[in-house]
Amino acid sequence: MEYLSDRVKSLATSQTLAMAQKSRELKAKGIDIISLSLGEPDFNTPDYIKEAAKKAIDDNYSKYPPVPGYNDLREAISEKFRKENGLNYSPEQVIVSAGGKHSLINVIMSIINPGDEVIILAPYWVSYYDQVVLAGGIPVIVSAKLENAFKVRPEQLESAITNKTRLVIFNSPSNPTGMVYNRKEMEGIARIVEKHEGVFVISDEIYEYIVFEGEHVSMASFVFISDRVITVNGVSKGYAMTGWRIGYIGAPLWIAKACDKLQGQFTSGVCSIAQRAALAAIKGTGESQRIMREAFHRRRNLICDLLKDIKGLRVSIPQGAFYVMPDIAYYLGKSDGMTKINTSDELALYLLDKAQVATVGGDAFGAPECIRISYATSDELLVEAVRRIKATLDKLR
Repeated sequence: MEYLSDRVKSLATSQTLAMAQKSRELKAKGIDIISLSLGEPDFNTPDYIKEAAKKAIDDNYSKYPPVPGYNDLREAISEKFRKENGLNYSPEQVIVSAGGKHSLINVIMSIINPGDEVIILAPYWVSYYDQVVLAGGIPVIVSAKLENAFKVRPEQLESAITNKTRLVIFNSPSNPTGMVYNRKEMEGIARIVEKHEGVFVISDEIYEYIVFEGEHVSMASFVFISDRVITVNGVSKGYAMTGWRIGYIGAPLWIAKACDKLQGQFTSGVCSIAQRAALAAIKGTGESQRIMREAFHRRRNLICDLLKDIKGLRVSIPQGAFYVMPDIAYYLGKSDGMTKINTSDELALYLLDKAQVATVGGDAFGAPECIRISYATSDELLVEAVRRIKATLDKLR
């Protein structure tokens, strides 16, 4: 007999990881699956970063590292924040964790008590919701629509704040939509937060290097709320280092100390070799980022042009990251004569079965009329994937 905790029972399985697993299982059976589900650059980690990791092994970085990260890595992150983002986080305000997801749960668990409300702007990355639930918080969803480029307006945020609100989770560039808030739009959000003392912001900036138009703006750069912003970032997306599992935060010192304390009981310091690789990445030239950004920009243009040719799909052109989130409401309620599509999750499974293309239904992102497509793969595969999707959707009446 199983005796699972209510804590575990309350959690949903990550739909992005679940779809990736289904894709792997089908591929293992010899089925030609094109995976557009995972948010993972298809580039290899740059050689200079790999060389730093090899050197770290030779230099015997094999002992327990400090819980919050090696001092020189935290110093490099502090300098990166200052030079690239205009943020003044001392090394003591930086905590290095096992990926951005780990950084996020550290912060949420450190400041959220049961019953606290956490505002999540939808469409949202799948794990925000369940991490809030895990901490005993109450997710409050504020939804943006495709018509507004998936951006929440300040008045929407204002109307959602109550005396129980403790945190707002903000993400730009966005997973899953690829939208990017400009400085004026972000200041509008920041001014609402400013009015409500005791409300904090997690600013998830993991896609900061993948911006095609305009500039990336850090929420903590608005000095009137900088003491209430926790900046979350990492090396996974910008340096093609998803498997190295290095994320980090810059935060008010009291929050950084809380995350240090929590991490000391959960994981201690994260992989020593990966930390040395991350140090090399952050101190590098940025050439690899430029190459990847140009490739993603080209693919963005390619896939959006292709998707626009599919009847019934509505597409908001993303300004960053490597996702596009078409509205598929036209196909809900339609059938091929044998299978009826009632939800976006069902449509994603239908595309996996009939088109052999893995996408992710929008329900898990708080966008039930959309699906998420990752275009972090080759041009050739994107062309073939959209061809298959179009042919499959044409069968639905």
